[in-house]
Amino acid sequence: MSQPLLPPKAQVLALMMRSFRDGVPHNAALGLELIDVEPGVGCATMRLPYSEQLVGDPETGVLHGGAITGLIDATCGAAVFMKLTRQVSIATLDLRIDYLKPATPGLAVIARAETVKLTHNVGFARALAYHDDPADPIASAAGTFMIGTKGRTVAERVAKAAGDSGEKQ
Repeated sequence: MSQPLLPPKAQVLALMMRSFRDGVPHNAALGLELIDVEPGVGCATMRLPYSEQLVGDPETGVLHGGAITGLIDATCGAAVFMKLTRQVSIATLDLRIDYLKPATPGLAVIARAETVKLTHNVGFARALAYHDDPADPIASAAGTFMIGTKGRTVAERVAKAAGDSGEKQ
């Protein structure tokens, strides 16, 4: 059986960036940027820009762990989406994060995630968060995602917000 034809990577990246920003308000509030995807492979890379609004300790300027958790969760979810062959809703079942060191104040944080296994109902992803070098991580993570949850997909929510129902007649 042949693999389904995938749209060009730039088109997938633009659609996913719009979906993750416009369809998930928390991602927009954090300022998350989807910077790379590997459709069919199941990998995604996102960036969390440094913002004083996301600082956990004003004395040190270190980003709050919750902002980094949001980055990792979104990146793992995007990686699972990149492995799926159909558009369905997903939901985080479990996310385990090991914080290895504080983020450096003033620097953006990058997260790269890969889907390590996909079953009919669950996707499994791993991720690293870092500044410039994945060999010097801020955090490592493993997440599981329920596939085919009730509700609209992120793309359907974006279409609805734009005035299109996103539903097939």
